[in-house]
Amino acid sequence: MSSRYRVPDNLYYTKEHEWARSLDGTVVVGVTDYAAKTLNDVVYVSLPSVGQNIQQSISFGTIESIKAVSELYSPFSGTILQVNSELSSRPELVNKSPYEEGWIIEIKPVNIEKEKQVLLDSKQYLELLGSLAGR
Repeated sequence: MSSRYRVPDNLYYTKEHEWARSLDGTVVVGVTDYAAKTLNDVVYVSLPSVGQNIQQSISFGTIESIKAVSELYSPFSGTILQVNSELSSRPELVNKSPYEEGWIIEIKPVNIEKEKQVLLDSKQYLELLGSLAGR
């Protein structure tokens, strides 16, 4: 299935349009290309605090565009190790580079093997986008 949105194969996805990339015991989280394009011009990202504990599927912040404010949901439970402080002065990185420079947080997950079972792989996420296009 082709899509007009980039959906890398090596990521996990939430139904709320966040992505997660597992890297040597940590997980980097951001919003998908679909979310970035749907939001359009991102003007602010509310970043959580380093050291904060977050829960899977619970909001850890917000992302604001000219059009709307949207909650950010964590794909995994864990402790925030790092936030992308570059987004404070350059929130547009989310639009320009959602999977690279526009990442939002890095976490130390509590139980990645169990929690990844409720996430979508790239094929499932593309199916979700296809169902949204049909609405």
